[in-house]
Amino acid sequence: MSQVLHSPPPTAPAPQRTPADGGLAALAARHGLSVSGARAGLPQYIRQLWARRHFIAAFSTAKLTSQYSQAKLGQLWQVMTPLLNAAVYYLIFGVLLQTKRGVPDYVPFLVTGVFIWTFTQSSILAGTRAISGNLGLVRALHFPRAALPISFCLQQLQQLLFSMAALAVILLGFGVPPAASWVLAVPALVLQFTFNAGMAMVLARLGARTPDLAQLMPFVLRTWMYASGVMFSIDHILRTHTDLPSWVGTVLQLNPAAVYIDLMRFALIDSFHGSQLPPHVWALATGWALLAGVGGFIYFWKAEETYGRG
Repeated sequence: MSQVLHSPPPTAPAPQRTPADGGLAALAARHGLSVSGARAGLPQYIRQLWARRHFIAAFSTAKLTSQYSQAKLGQLWQVMTPLLNAAVYYLIFGVLLQTKRGVPDYVPFLVTGVFIWTFTQSSILAGTRAISGNLGLVRALHFPRAALPISFCLQQLQQLLFSMAALAVILLGFGVPPAASWVLAVPALVLQFTFNAGMAMVLARLGARTPDLAQLMPFVLRTWMYASGVMFSIDHILRTHTDLPSWVGTVLQLNPAAVYIDLMRFALIDSFHGSQLPPHVWALATGWALLAGVGGFIYFWKAEETYGRG
């Protein structure tokens, strides 16, 4: 008789032994372990960001210094670039298209608009690439990711301050005397910086998910520039073209870029009067700054865990 051998029945795997007080999560918490890159609560996140304020300032200064390090003229390009842009716009719009008609002190008017618009444009463009262009830094170090778009906006603010020194010389050269209203440039810049930082954080989150957005943004910003009164007076257009639909005038006056440009013109240029500003302009500027700054910060913080992954 042949002997039939039967293999023993398979035994079920022994259950994983976990701590009796809640499992692996409790064990990790008991030993001070946390999820890598986990999002902190909003108050704690703000404290972490404030604790790294020196890093933000140093990083923005280093980026500004290295920006033109390969150019022979070096940091002079910080002033020459917006001045050359203003010269091109003056030739095309002021001379050829005659947008300077009805605008006193057109050169200071134009240069102010170009400098202030460049601040917003550069901040948003830099913010769009803040995460996607610095993945090595994001993946290597643990820090609040909002530090990156904020530092890029701070870099653009420093560059604007160089340009403002040149703007002061232009104002004096074209007969615009210093006035007490120049002090108003400080709160206007604070509000604009808050708005720019908020928009940069919104675009940083979107750009981290869709890198192609960086290729699209120059076209969006160019369209926005033409609607912001950089090269022409919105007030003059609305007064001379009364056939325009009323909603067009409302949109032009509520445009946040136009609001900050006109506030700076009102502060610096004697011939730019308060009647040329939209109604409740300071409340409007503050509202845009809070909406973009606070809303953009929270929107960026909500996706903190996703940056640098995938």
